[in-house]
This record gives sequence, structure tokens and C-alpha cells, in this order.
Amino acid sequence: MSDAGKYEILSKINYPSDIRQLDVTQLKQLCTEIREYLIDTISEVGGHFGGGLGAVELTVAIHKVFNTPYDLVIWDTGHQAYPHKILTGRKEALKKIRQLNGISGFLKRSESEYDTFGAGHASTSISAALGMAVGRDLKKEDRKVVAVIGDGAMTGGMAYEAMNNSGVLKSNLIVVLNDNNMSIAPNVWQISNYFTEMIAHPDYNKFKGQIWELTGKLDHFGDRLRKIAVRLENGIKAVITPGMLFESLGFRYFGPINGHNVHQLVKIFEHVKNMKGPILVHSLSQKGKGYEPAENDEQKLHASTPFDKLTGKAIKKSASVPSFTSIFGQALTEIVKENSNIVGITGAMPDGTGLDILKKSYPENYFDVGIAEEHAVTFAAGLATQNIIPVVAIYSTFLQRAFDQIVHDVGIQKLHVVFALDRAGLVGADGPTHHGAFDLTYLRLIPGMVIMAPKDESELRDMIYTAVKYDGGPIALRYPRGNGFGVPLKQNFDLIEIGKSETLKEGKDAALLAIGSMVNYSIKAAKNLEEQGISCEVVNMRFAKPLDTNKLDDISKRFSKIITLEENALPGGFGSAIIEYLVSKNYKNDVLRIGLPDSFVEHGTQQELHHILGIDPEGIVNQVKVFCENKKINQEVAV
Repeated sequence: MSDAGKYEILSKINYPSDIRQLDVTQLKQLCTEIREYLIDTISEVGGHFGGGLGAVELTVAIHKVFNTPYDLVIWDTGHQAYPHKILTGRKEALKKIRQLNGISGFLKRSESEYDTFGAGHASTSISAALGMAVGRDLKKEDRKVVAVIGDGAMTGGMAYEAMNNSGVLKSNLIVVLNDNNMSIAPNVWQISNYFTEMIAHPDYNKFKGQIWELTGKLDHFGDRLRKIAVRLENGIKAVITPGMLFESLGFRYFGPINGHNVHQLVKIFEHVKNMKGPILVHSLSQKGKGYEPAENDEQKLHASTPFDKLTGKAIKKSASVPSFTSIFGQALTEIVKENSNIVGITGAMPDGTGLDILKKSYPENYFDVGIAEEHAVTFAAGLATQNIIPVVAIYSTFLQRAFDQIVHDVGIQKLHVVFALDRAGLVGADGPTHHGAFDLTYLRLIPGMVIMAPKDESELRDMIYTAVKYDGGPIALRYPRGNGFGVPLKQNFDLIEIGKSETLKEGKDAALLAIGSMVNYSIKAAKNLEEQGISCEVVNMRFAKPLDTNKLDDISKRFSKIITLEENALPGGFGSAIIEYLVSKNYKNDVLRIGLPDSFVEHGTQQELHHILGIDPEGIVNQVKVFCENKKINQEVAV
């Protein structure tokens, strides 16, 4: 470790086995150093921040008590697992986290044997852990299985489905709820700590077993004593803890306990690790613990670009134009001002979707349903039946989780629900769990769905306006992560004719049919190609569904070479839609599809990934030149 002098204990910790040699005083010092190392490193390179700071002691205690990696620890969402990465051989690698060819910002099985289950989306850990526990039992192994869930993940229904199934199966499984106020409200620590330690202690459980054995021999009187004892224990739990919810799902509950007391965490884990059946340990923590700017603004420093360590403020780059996200949020707020029957819905991402702007101006028109995308969509469907116009703002990759609800609850009923898909296309550092690579494909399957993608921020404003005015059923618009192009923004809105494209540049040799983020690249590529003697017509198709078939008929008659461009996976996407139409009309044009490959794309900056995949202007020029020269071309570039 290059700065070993600053981190006296951490510099000597390479793997969890090293932690198991430390005493309590050293564990406390280790926690302090991990927290400092996180602050030093992430302030320089950026990344998820607050969740990891709040999970330091919990992480140390887990690796101290459990024999990882033989014992299996499953982390939910992954962004709270930066301390876990530090302690499992990736201390130096943290300095390249989320960078091209660096380690992932989430859990990744191919990255480390300590990452037992990949995690980028929330609420998956208990289901995965139960599967591992059952697999262990089938193989007659003695591994401990621990799921660590928190930072809002307990607002997702999948977690409760998994808990219910765990209670039915009665598998030996420990769930640790890292509660930082994002899932379940905190409780008084001291009283509950005492009670938790008492009922978890082996002596108590031994005594309880003896009492149970004795009262079993006392006929009806014994049964009455047992009932009184159970009521007493459950009554105390109900009064001073929220544990009855988990007990009703079949878990034995311990907590809440102080999630920043590493000694206490070690003790409770030692007590429960050999208990039978499903166990839940409720640990109370503070998001951003130990770094005042993060403690004071849990949302802002949940994840961050590089920031000033002293103030917590992002290091400002040169002046830039507003993001697509903020432009969407501002536009929707303006529209709601004119029509109070429009509401915005988010799944625990008000800042990430721009709905924080709506919340501030019109809180009664704003709904945050938590990390519950399935519920968000059906909730919106219910609103739509009452002539309310819901705008469901969810990241492209997260909306995948609600596909059935889009089909069954919205599509079949032809309800006017607006889907605003932020982070469409490649998102950069978050990698394959967050790339919005499939939405054109999965939405295009749904009968009656209208799908739009703006070429710039001005068109984004018009598309959200068009979407709320449209009354023919569900309608979706997708837009990329990052800043706009700096085009002037009108004060008003214009309706866009559904299914109508626009020609941006005329040409005579080939037609570039682009949608969304690829329109700007196509214009730049066309100018370059013009200089090289290839004249390309550029069409902003705007709609992946319905297609502008009049335009396609015209293009098919005038050009033998057609190139489709999209920032979506090629299978089933926009290019596929074009080919399907051409085949249906028996057109014989040569078609080149440019888009994302049929593989999961790793992390890196958006610019790096666009270049590697050949979908930036340079890559488009190279592919179009070869295509127009009738040379063989590999349309799906390997990652």
C-alpha cells in the first residue's frame, strides 16, 4: 500500500483472514482507517459513497466472525460494499473503481471469490441467499449464508417475497438489515440492545430449551406456562422493536442494535451464527457516517463525481449545459403548472430522474413509491383509470423489473401512462447492470405502445408535452444520461405528430436513419463522409414505434443503402423494426444496423465505450465507408 504510513492497520489487511487476528481495539482502529481511506479515494475518483461509509463496522464484523469466502455473504445493491472490496484484496484497485478496465462499482462474481452474487439492482440479496442456503443443504455442506440488505432495498417487494419463502422453508439463513433510515424507521438503541443480547445469548437459549423440556412434562399446566412465556417474549419485542413484522414472516428477530459499534456487532454475530432457521439481525446505521457533508445530505453524496474532501462539494468543471434529466424535470414541472391532473412517480430516485424539481414546486403531484418498480407501474395504471395522467420516471434498466406490469396492467387496458426512461443507452461507470440497452426492444414488443427518443434537449421538452397530450394508450420516451447539446430552449411547447420523422440533411448515396442520441453522431459522421465523397441523407426518425412508413417508402425508393443507428441492443431494436417493415413490403435495400452488440457491455466512460463499440462519429464513418464500398463488415462489434 503506497500510503501505508497513514493507514497503520489497514495497510496490513489484505484479506478477511487478516482481520480475524485483530482484537477489539484494533478492529475499531481498522474501521476508522477504512472510513478515512474511502473518503480519500472516492473524493479523488468519484463513486458511490454514503452507503459504504455507513456499512464500515458491519463489514468488518461480518468478515471477523464468518469464515469468508467459505461462508457466503451476499450484499444487496452493491454500492454499500466498497468497504467489502477494500477488505477482500481490492484495496489498491479501489483507486480505479468504475473506470475502464478497473473494478466494478457493484458486486461481480467474476471479479472476486468474495463476491458471491452480482448485484446492481436492489432487493435481490435474500432471494439469492435462500437459493444458496437450499443449495448448501442439498449438498450437505455446513456453510453459513448471510444476506446484507439495506439502503432502501427493504422497500422492494421482492425482499418480502423472499422472506416469506425463507420462513416456509425454515432454512438456516442470516439476514442482516443495514437500516440507515432508508428502509425502516430507527428505534431506541440502548433498551433494544440489552434485550437483543439477552435473547441471543447461548445461556438464555440453553435455559429456554430446558424450560421448554420441563414444561412439556407438565400437561395442561405446562402448556399454559409455555403460552405465557411466548407472549412475554413476543410482547417485549412488539413494544421495543419492529421485530414482529419479521417474526410473522418466520424469522427470529434480533435488534435493533448499534450498527457503528463493531464490538457489539461481533458479539451478536457470534451468538446467532450457529442458530437454526431464518435469523434477522437489525442493525441501525447512519448513511455517510464519519463524513459530515455526507451525513448532512444523504441523497447528494449517495454517489458523487470527484469532490473536495474538506467541503464535500463537487469539483466544478468548465461551464456546461443542463443535463437531460434536469431539462425533463423542469419541463414536467411547467406542464403540471398548467394541468394539475398530471403527476410524477419515481422509484426512490427523485434527484436521479429530475422529479425533485416537481416535488419542490408541486409536492401534491409527486409520488415516491420506494424501490418498487412493479408497484410504481400498476399504481400509475390505477391513477390512469381515474383520468389522472401519471408520468412514471424510472431509469431504463430499472423499468425492466416491471415488464409484466407494463404489459398486463397498462398495455392490455390501453391506459394513458407516460413512461420517461432516463439513462437510456450506455450510462458509463455503472456498467452492465445500469446500461439502458434493451428498452427499445422490450417496449417495442407491446401492442399499442408508442416509443419516442429526442435528438436533443429541445425535442425532449416537446416529447414530454406530446406524451401527456396523447390519449391513445401508453407512450414512452427515452433519453440519455449526461448533458444536452446546448441547443436553445423555447419557452413554450410544440406537439409532435405521432410517428412523424424529420429530414435533417439531404443526400444521394446512402440514408442514415437515426433515433435519439445517435442523431447528433449521425450528423457529424455525415459531414465527414461528405468530405470523403459519400453523400448521406440524415433522418431523425424520432419514433421506434410507430415508424414513419411514408418516409421509409420514400427512402427505400431513393437509396439502395440504408443504415440504421441506435444506442440500443441490435436484437429486436430500432434497426430490426426497420428491416421488418422493409421485408413486409418486399423491398430489396441493403441495410446496415449500427448499435449495441448482443453482449453485456462493461463499464467505462460513455465516450470510451462509444469509441470501443464503433458507434461514435469515427466508428460510424468507418462502418458506412466499408458498407457503401460493398465490403464485408462485422455489424456487431465484440466488447
